Amino acid sequence: MDSVVTTSSKTVFLVGENGQGKTNFLEALYYCVYASSFRGAHDSEIAQNETKDFSVKITATDNFTMRNVCGEVFVKFEKNKKSIFVDGKKTEDRKELLSAVPCIVFCHEDMDFVKGSPEKRRWFFDQVLSLYDSAYLEDLRCYRRAIRSRNIVLKDNIKQKLDGNPKALLDTLDRQCAFYGIKLMEKRYTAARLFSDVFAPLYNEVSDISGMTIKYTPSWKSYNEEESFNWLLRRRLIDMAAGISLTGPHRDRYNFTIGKTDFVTNASTGQRRLLALLLRVSQARRFSEMTGRKPVLLLDDVLLEMDGEKRRRFLSVLPGYDQAFFTFLPEEPFYQYQRDDTLVYRVKNGRIEAENGV
Repeated sequence: MDSVVTTSSKTVFLVGENGQGKTNFLEALYYCVYASSFRGAHDSEIAQNETKDFSVKITATDNFTMRNVCGEVFVKFEKNKKSIFVDGKKTEDRKELLSAVPCIVFCHEDMDFVKGSPEKRRWFFDQVLSLYDSAYLEDLRCYRRAIRSRNIVLKDNIKQKLDGNPKALLDTLDRQCAFYGIKLMEKRYTAARLFSDVFAPLYNEVSDISGMTIKYTPSWKSYNEEESFNWLLRRRLIDMAAGISLTGPHRDRYNFTIGKTDFVTNASTGQRRLLALLLRVSQARRFSEMTGRKPVLLLDDVLLEMDGEKRRRFLSVLPGYDQAFFTFLPEEPFYQYQRDDTLVYRVKNGRIEAENGV
């Protein structure tokens, strides 16, 4: 069943009990930006009521983000195939969506960036860079293709399924990995330093904890392409024995430190939660600094676990935005955060209705 919701306000509140469809609405918006779920669900798992096929569409007015960029984004998933259209034209590359509708989501899954695996933190900082640097996104894709091919060669060599000369194949792939890997490392190093310049004073302002730093530790020790290529050569026998590439930008690490101490290890749950939220605030600020544009914000129950003072401080540092969507439980004091032009929707059983019939 088709459902159309008009959100003609800069700030939109979605109010309802858990399980009524608030987050689903945010996910539909997010899907139009990234063509994927922010909760990590597979495309075939997103639709409900035993339906596999679905489509989502957003149409922008001149007031918000897509002004002078695009007016409509339409994404459909049908018969296990995804199709993306921007202003009626089919696109094969999802990166076009990033420039059309810059969007940043705040959600519970963001805690993975703080206490999760190194892979989760790499994913976050890759997204930070990709939002404003399309060249970085392309280099990242090229590196991933090269390292994926290298891993196939290493794995097939162990299984004795390799059709060809492993040395010649690996020589070519190692050159590609070194070339694109160094590009990633250089941008990650600079981005981590500049991100720290935004994040550290922000965390201090909200939490009164100073000295926070984002520490970037590359897997390769040299930023020189030839030296990195030679490092891969020296490591080749170890990688062949393991059947996988054990070093490279796909193994880089980011840590949150104060001085030489890892902050997360001894941080409280509240401090970690705040850190995750302020990572997103910093991401939005960095995006605006680099592009001069303001993103759309999706904030899924972000104020729920904060006390009154933490809420006030967090809202005071919220980044500039073209439009923001907040979800709230009915018992939360959301009226305290309304503006004169805030649009409030009540969400129940998947239905979204404007308050007071507006």
